[in-house]
Amino acid sequence: QATTTDRAVGFGLVAFSLVLFVYYTLWIIVLPFIDSDHSIHQYFLPREYAVIIPVVAGLLLLLFIGVFIMIVMWKSRKPARKSD
Repeated sequence: QATTTDRAVGFGLVAFSLVLFVYYTLWIIVLPFIDSDHSIHQYFLPREYAVIIPVVAGLLLLLFIGVFIMIVMWKSRKPARKSD
């Protein structure tokens, strides 16, 4: 059974993901069809960041996965046996 804390954290993560998805979708799909002098443009970053931010996030994710695998492999290695 999930505790109240687990449910709250799960709900928070889902809510954050939903807000991020809606923001990014509006930024990429809807915003190009709105006049550039409209006031809604002040709430969004410039369009070049629409590519830069996901690329940087993906590279950081790959870096963290690689570091995690390296640490796990390093900690689980067995000491070399000495043969006399």
